[in-house]
Amino acid sequence: MFDLMHAMRSRMMMSPAFDGDRILGAILFEMTMDRIVDGLPTASYLWERKRVVPFLKIDKGLDVEAHHVQCMKPMPDIDALLQRAVDNGIFGTKMRSVILGADRDGIEAVVAQQFGVAAQVLAHGLIPIIEPEVDINIPDKGAAEQILLESIIRHLDAVDPSRPVMLKLTLPDVDDMYLPLVSHPSVLRVVALSGGYPREYANARLSRNHSVIASFSRALTEGLSAAQSDDEFNATLDASIAGIFAASIT
Repeated sequence: MFDLMHAMRSRMMMSPAFDGDRILGAILFEMTMDRIVDGLPTASYLWERKRVVPFLKIDKGLDVEAHHVQCMKPMPDIDALLQRAVDNGIFGTKMRSVILGADRDGIEAVVAQQFGVAAQVLAHGLIPIIEPEVDINIPDKGAAEQILLESIIRHLDAVDPSRPVMLKLTLPDVDDMYLPLVSHPSVLRVVALSGGYPREYANARLSRNHSVIASFSRALTEGLSAAQSDDEFNATLDASIAGIFAASIT
């Protein structure tokens, strides 16, 4: 199963549609980092052949729900993993939590944990992508996003601007809601996750959030199949990247 998954990921990376002209970075699973793409370690292939910056997913999944959120599971071996990332030429990391309701205590717990892990990542010379995902299906999504924004700003104000972080956030209900984060001196980039929205809908919403760029996974792979011919696969991926890129440059 893992071989088949890696074959699909490799096919995407090796496609002529996939390169640094329209793609800034790619987030790898630990297993993918440890494997080979076209004769090179994956991170080396991304940067040396495609000029795409490699990131690594470092969280171990979600903990049980409490206060309408799911924090990250404990990561007792994080320093060893971060050192492996450095050794493999990884530029930054990504870690995901989930917010399931407009609960101030829960959201603060998520954000505090994310920034705590981010400090460990920065200590290894890597750039952390902080991802407190707001579930798109919750009835109080807008209220949760407002609480999240306020909490993130409080924590950002304690981050040294010379060692900035990135933020990966759900497309908000209010357009341009995250412009204060885009302009914050301690933020390198704000990227948006598709969160389960269909690609066309996600692109439309992204285009209305200026200076925020896409970090789509499910939306990016929409329409791709291992059974497609190379021409079909590459054309589908090219169209997907083109639409997401256009929505990202507003």
